[in-house]
Parts: sequence; structure tokens; C-alpha cells
Amino acid sequence: MPEDALPNGGAPSADPELGPRRRVSEMQAKLHRWAAADPGRRFDDLFNFVHDPATLRVAWDRVAGNQGARTPGADGRTVAWIESEIGVPVFLADVRERLKARAWRPMPVRERMIPKPGGSGKVRKLGIPRVEDRLVQAALKLVLEPVFEADFEPVSYGFRPARRAQDAIAEIHYFGTRGYRWVLDADIEAAFDNVSHLAAMDAVRARVKDKRVLELVKAFLKAGVLTEDGRYQDTHTGTPQGGILSPLIFNIVLSALDEHLHGPWKDGGEMSTNSRRTMRRYRGLPRWRLVRYADDFVVLVNGTRDDVEVLHEDVAHVLEPLGLRLSPAKTRIVDMADGFDFLGFRIQWRRKRGTNKWYVYTFIADRPLRSLKAKIRALTHRTSQLPPRDVLIRLNQIMRGWANYFKHAVAKDTFSKLEYFVWWRVVRWLRALHRWRWKDVRRWLADPRGGWRRPHADGIELFDIEAVTVTRYRYRASRIPNPWTSINHA
Repeated sequence: MPEDALPNGGAPSADPELGPRRRVSEMQAKLHRWAAADPGRRFDDLFNFVHDPATLRVAWDRVAGNQGARTPGADGRTVAWIESEIGVPVFLADVRERLKARAWRPMPVRERMIPKPGGSGKVRKLGIPRVEDRLVQAALKLVLEPVFEADFEPVSYGFRPARRAQDAIAEIHYFGTRGYRWVLDADIEAAFDNVSHLAAMDAVRARVKDKRVLELVKAFLKAGVLTEDGRYQDTHTGTPQGGILSPLIFNIVLSALDEHLHGPWKDGGEMSTNSRRTMRRYRGLPRWRLVRYADDFVVLVNGTRDDVEVLHEDVAHVLEPLGLRLSPAKTRIVDMADGFDFLGFRIQWRRKRGTNKWYVYTFIADRPLRSLKAKIRALTHRTSQLPPRDVLIRLNQIMRGWANYFKHAVAKDTFSKLEYFVWWRVVRWLRALHRWRWKDVRRWLADPRGGWRRPHADGIELFDIEAVTVTRYRYRASRIPNPWTSINHA
């Protein structure tokens, strides 16, 4: 995510905690500027930045501020335990000294199986590093990210600063309305588990010459896994989901696919200008556009189904040396008129009701809707004895986040139906909990003027998802801000 904004002017901030953040932001800006100015540069002295006290302090703040701060790794320690039993300054100083002495080694990640969204019953592996390893991973990310961001292509959106899923959807919408209506809807089989360590290290070495930093990256890849039944497993491939550094490493590896498919769009390429793209279609040659969000990606094609088949083989060829392969069962070639799901949205080319005009529409897919309803049902089960205030707080958190994510889709009707669904779930649950009759419910929800109040408990009111404003998300294209170019270098 973007760095915190710097104070105006050159005077030091009165808040001592802003000192490390400012130092790290300025360091990142310099690294990014140098990397952008010299695409072939390999950085030789990054290790000092990794164990710099300011870097470790900012990294600690990010680890402590994450939702997983209360989750222990293989050593059983949590952020709160370290703060109370060791003290943050002592802990950071100890980690720094062991890093400087090159005596630090990561522990195996603690494996945890979590259900996949959508209620399919399937699970996926989550690797939970110990807090100390999260700290060093966060420090590494602070140093490596601005370097590699200078190389990443604009068609990649996942786990990158200032970019979000809605940008990827907006790009699909933009090109879909301009004739790119054949889609390679790709699915990489167990992407994070199978990515080649050799490919990952080669990709990192392209920009990093410092052997000490390379040792740290390799150590994380080879740290191993402590399974749920207590067995240790070596990690010969993959980068565990749940590690702070894993998404960045994965993006570095997958940049090979980005560069291959987006190369013709660069200056001098076959699709670098509108006239060249038009000439390709005049000659019967396809145009394509990759849109990628981590391991989820689609290739939009202005051409024929046969053109997509050729691109399918081309993509598989690019992924093979990375240790990755497309899932035969889940990778499809679809016409946008038939629609496809991407990042929780349903995207489809269809006729506007009452007209003969066709547009690309973005709806909410079925799976996230089922997942949300399942969470609401679980919280408002008739036998639930949770305090009503706590239930409403959790419901409001879930629905606000869900609505903010989907509010740029064609969502008004869905929000209205969800409001009806959750209203009745809450009312029926509270009626069963308190053994109310319907006249008690009416008394509870009636306001002094004879109207109806929102369901409420102990000062907490149920969030009205139907009241969320649905707006169109504007395609930002190349206007997405870079978090480091605005840093004051004076």
C-alpha cells in the first residue's frame, strides 16, 4: 500500500514515530528512482537497508498492525507476547544483531488449512511464519518492492501499491467495449505451491547482486513447513501463502508472463500505437491484452477463437519454466457474451434492456454472494447465544467491507435483496433469543413518530446495505499514482 505522506517542508516531525517512516520512505524513493533510471542495474548493497533500525521499526509496525498479529507461528509467540515479555526495542535490537552477523535463520512455517470461499468445502494451505520471520520478511519487502516496482508492467494489479481489484475489472471493461471479446479465462494449478525456486531466485538476481539479501530470500523459500499433525516437510517448490514476502516474490516470477504478453504494447512494439493495432486487425492478426491479479489472470483477445487457442499454448509455454501449469479443468476459452467470473465479479457482454445497444456489464458473481449469506446465517443461527451487540458489530463489519468491494458493479438490486435477507435473519434470531411475540418485535422497532427503526441492540444499529451508493469505477489506466515519485528529495 502507499507509504504514509511526508510532513510538509523539511523540518523534522514533532512525532518521533514519524522519523523511521520518513527515513524508510526516502530510502524507498531513491531505490525506485535508481531502478527506473537504469533498467539493467543490479543493486549490490541492499543488506544494510534491510537491517537498518528504521526499516525494522517500520516493518514491526506493519507486522503488529496486521490482522494476523494475534496468530502465533511455530514458536508459539505472538506480537502481544513479545511486547509484554521481551519489549519491542530489545526484540528489534536482537534481530538486527543476528541479521548483521548473518546468524539469523527462519523457522518452518506453521501450516493451517482454511476453507476456500464460496462454500465449496475445499481447503487451501496457509503458511504462518513466526513473528520474527514476519518482521524480516516485511523488512525485505520494504527494500525490494520499490526496486521491482520499476520493472512491473501496468497490466499487473494484485498485491501492488495503490492498485486494487477494481482497477483490473475496469481494464477488462475498457477493452471489452473496444472489441476484445474473446477471453482466455486462465487458472494456474496450485500456483503458490508449485512456483520454481530456481525461477524465483533467477528473477530476483536480475535486480539484486547483494549475496546477503539473496541468502535471506532463499532461506525463506527453503524454510520448510510444520504440518498440522506436527510433521516437518521440506519445501522444494513454492512460496507459502500467508508470508508477507510471498506475494512480491510471486509477482517477480510472474512478471515473465507480463513482459511476454505486454511486450508488443511497449514503445516500438506491434501494438504500441492505435494505428498499429488497427493495421493488425486489417491484416487479420489478433490483438490481445493481459489483465493479471496475482495468480488470477485473463487474456482479452480481439480476434477469433483460434487466435485464443494459439495464445493458450503460448501462455502454457511461458509458465512451464516457472514450474507452473494451467489447470485443464478450470482454464476456459469463452466469448464475453457468455460471461465469465473474475475476482468475485461476473463480467458479460449483453444487450441493454429495452434497446438494441450492447455493453459490457459487471455484476456480482454467485460465489461471493453465497459466501456472504453463509456468514450471515452462521452469525444469526437460531441457537446462537452470542451477545446481540457483538453479532451486530460483526455483521456490520462484514457487510460494509463486502459492499465497498462490490459497490462499483451493477449491484443495486443485489444490495436490496441482501437487505431484505439480513433484516429478516436478525429479526427472527432476536425474536427466538428473547422469546418475543410479533407485537414485541413491532414495539422494539417502532420509533416515536410511528415509523420503523433499524434492528438494533445496545446502541449498535444494523448496517443498511441497501443505502450504499452504487457508482461506476473509473478506469485509471496509466494514471495510477506511484507511492514513491512524490517523495520530497530535497
